[in-house]
Amino acid sequence: ERLLHKESCFFQGRNIALQQTSSAGAGLYNLGNTGFLNSVLWCLTYTPPLAKDLLSREHSRSSRQQGFSMMCVMEAHVNKILHFSASAIQPWTVVNVLTRIGEHFQHGMQEDAHEFLRYTVDAMQRACLSGSSDLDISSQATTIVHQIFGGFLRSRVFVTCLSCKAVSDSYEAFLDVPLDIKEASSVTTALEDFVKPEQLDGKNCFKCSKYDKMVAASKRFTIHRVPKVLTVCLKRFEDFIGRKISKVCRQLEH
Repeated sequence: ERLLHKESCFFQGRNIALQQTSSAGAGLYNLGNTGFLNSVLWCLTYTPPLAKDLLSREHSRSSRQQGFSMMCVMEAHVNKILHFSASAIQPWTVVNVLTRIGEHFQHGMQEDAHEFLRYTVDAMQRACLSGSSDLDISSQATTIVHQIFGGFLRSRVFVTCLSCKAVSDSYEAFLDVPLDIKEASSVTTALEDFVKPEQLDGKNCFKCSKYDKMVAASKRFTIHRVPKVLTVCLKRFEDFIGRKISKVCRQLEH
């Protein structure tokens, strides 16, 4: 079963497909409720800068990490997909390490594609850092994974009271952007809603540090640094209820 894109997450990169003279790689068989896994693997395999690095096997040649390495697993998977002559393969290379990617993942259980994507990318990042988790942000940003998928959000708060009029900026690293699609008809509209200013007043007032009081303010998120590959997650589940939003949401409008 070839799965191009089944779940509510997708990649919008600078390139759409790998620049190859050969035909597309092998498809993926469903091994029992592995549609979520196949969708994510398909997207990662055809993310040009990541595929280029994995095909070079640079990580396995230079890494000194012992034991499980998600980068090595992805290297094996992508090289098999793009160099295999059959029309489809069984992705056991990844299925066999599901619990190493996330302890709660179990073969045969249906899982959320976006959650699996996050755990997979995080596991690849850990492999690039040789298992270290206490490195500073600057060091973590040097990996191939962060260079491809990593960006920074800026949260800017404008204090609107006449006595202050202060501006406060804070920055946060991100690997994907979650978009609310309840009121959006397209990804473009959802992105516009994401950066739309939010009024902070009433119970949501902002505490002014200069005058130590609660004041009205305006808050806005913007993408301060765009990653090479922007990963967008469409929020298809209602908060608290868990009901799936099945409305059609068009792709980026030009």
